[in-house]
Amino acid sequence: MSKPEHRYLPEADGWVPAARRVPSPNFDERPAGMPVDLVVLHNISLPPGQFGSGDIEAFFQNRLDPNKHPYFATIHQVQVSAHFLVTREGELVQFVPCTQRAWHAGQSDFFGRARCNDFSIGIEIEGCDDLPFTLAQYDTVAALVPALLAAYPVRAIAGHSDIAPGRKTDPGPHFDWARFARQAGVAPGMLPYQCPGAAGQVTNP
Repeated sequence: MSKPEHRYLPEADGWVPAARRVPSPNFDERPAGMPVDLVVLHNISLPPGQFGSGDIEAFFQNRLDPNKHPYFATIHQVQVSAHFLVTREGELVQFVPCTQRAWHAGQSDFFGRARCNDFSIGIEIEGCDDLPFTLAQYDTVAALVPALLAAYPVRAIAGHSDIAPGRKTDPGPHFDWARFARQAGVAPGMLPYQCPGAAGQVTNP
């Protein structure tokens, strides 16, 4: 694993100095004694396929205007969040401290462990299934993940589609897992869904 940059290391309260804070009300306590041992990568764009609107932040803060776009009328009352968002420009935004449970994974399962929100950190990457991600985004995700691995007992990194197959498709076919792993210095065994045979290296607690 590559040596994490100090400014990406979460502080004791779970906030990352490198991130711009945009606190979301959509979080709660993790189960007592639950280790944070999974990182989940997502993609998101609001409106769908459009970038830089600021609507992702509004959505995670329950401020989404249902009149701004037809799609928003269908989701504006949904209460969700993630710990982090990486914008197209590579800016890191944090909504929920890593010590708390963000509402990003929904119904999910990781090798027989349900309710992945309980034990995971969610990173949203601004994008969609149809377009490549930016080099700046890979730079930021590759800086953040090693810092999370240094701070918490993370044993694996998965896509949303891996823990919610058939329901979710993100981060999608354009996310270059090999590039991410190489740039972040992540061991192949930490990508159990991407590396043949690696699933056996992750065991239930």
